[in-house]
Amino acid sequence: MEMSTMTARTAARWVERWESQQQRYAVDREERFTVITDVVEQVTAGRAAPLVLDLGSGPGALAARLAGRLPEAEVLAVDADPLLLELGRSHYGPALRHVEAVIGSPGWLDALALDRPVDAVVSATALHYLGESTLRQVYGELAERLRPGGVLVNGDHIRPDAPRIAELALHVGERHSERYLDTTEDWESWWTEAAADPELAPRLADCGPDRHPHCEGNALTLSGHVALLREAGFHQTGTVWQFGHSHVVVAVR
Repeated sequence: MEMSTMTARTAARWVERWESQQQRYAVDREERFTVITDVVEQVTAGRAAPLVLDLGSGPGALAARLAGRLPEAEVLAVDADPLLLELGRSHYGPALRHVEAVIGSPGWLDALALDRPVDAVVSATALHYLGESTLRQVYGELAERLRPGGVLVNGDHIRPDAPRIAELALHVGERHSERYLDTTEDWESWWTEAAADPELAPRLADCGPDRHPHCEGNALTLSGHVALLREAGFHQTGTVWQFGHSHVVVAVR
């Protein structure tokens, strides 16, 4: 039996709840999105039909902000989870191209059907799931697809190099979240509640228990990321924003 199209009302409700609970995992998430979008806007200024990838996009909150700021751009929201992508398609509509792919898996970039060099790759709170060897591979693959002068912009949990400074930065971020967090929902409770929704439950059942890729994780500090990026072929790298242990790192091809 063919599954019915998701209603816009359902998509809007669950996307809103997704974005709300994600505030738990990204200090000043909206400010981070703004900084990332500012960088991409500057790098793509004057270019016709820039191509932008958002890796680990979820439904596509950051991708939608990029599309809103850059109306001439083609913005791809790339994620491994089919439910989150369907929610994004239903909620954000044709402003984005949603693509299912597991970052770092064999041939994952082929699924994106890229027809020209990429102007910018962005990611927010996603690449820390990759192990160091996978991240090295992904940085190299992205460098090959970016045009000269193109950028990789990664907003993620990245520890400062000095251990005591890293501890203090983590504390600052946690205290900030405690003061400003306005939701009691977290990642696990979102999925539990989604599985109880009559419209979402069949979609989750069809995906099976292995819907989320294995989290390898890495313990790279800021200098570790910079070293991998330079090894991959990015000739300039650095932080353009930081709050606590959250960084926005820019690497120029």
